[in-house]
Amino acid sequence: MQNKPYLHTILSPGLLNLYEVKDSIVVIIDVFRATSTMATALYNGAEKIIPVAKVEDCIAIGKELNAVTAGERDGKIIEGLQHGNSPAEYPRSFIDGKTLVLTTTNGTKLLHMALDKGAVEVMTGSFPNLSSVCGHLMKANKNVILGCSAWKDRFNLEDTLFAGAVINRIKENFTIHCDSSLMAEDMYNLHKNDMYSFIRKTTHWHRLSAFGLEKDLEFCVTHDVANVLPVYKNGALVAV
Repeated sequence: MQNKPYLHTILSPGLLNLYEVKDSIVVIIDVFRATSTMATALYNGAEKIIPVAKVEDCIAIGKELNAVTAGERDGKIIEGLQHGNSPAEYPRSFIDGKTLVLTTTNGTKLLHMALDKGAVEVMTGSFPNLSSVCGHLMKANKNVILGCSAWKDRFNLEDTLFAGAVINRIKENFTIHCDSSLMAEDMYNLHKNDMYSFIRKTTHWHRLSAFGLEKDLEFCVTHDVANVLPVYKNGALVAV
């Protein structure tokens, strides 16, 4: 019988260097709110999303491509950019056919780290596109790293819960000898039926709810409301 591919969960970008990334698929997870917003914009018809780390790059690329620019720091839209990181800002009536240049701190950093370390494919995942992520990983039959973007390299619960949701669905297809994966799945199973109340305990909830973003955060833990697969190709995320 053919050996199953391996699956590992990385709880923070600060741990990526401890894992064999080469020839693995890496799923970038930034539930509150970057990867939820990416899935939503592509689901609603965005042509592509260009993730960048620096604000000045976001502004420059936006001007060059006549694209929508977006980004926040500490829950507020960055001066010089047009929009924030809220999924609600990208309905089909607005984003259809447009390019979005998005600056984020945690997710963008991890995406570029994964590419630099030789990932065979990089995609983004969150609860709104859970089924698309799981379906692709099962079909691809390659080693997988579920990469939690965390917050400034510190562990966070919401990204880990999503990793657990993925593992819960696809674990029969993989060899999993990974305590962080075991913990992630157990956390998800404990709280999958009370996600809206459980996320209210998280650090990010307290940080972002102060800006009136409760509905955003609930959307970000809702299954399959933007069920596309954002894959990084030629410098941008596109829906495949």
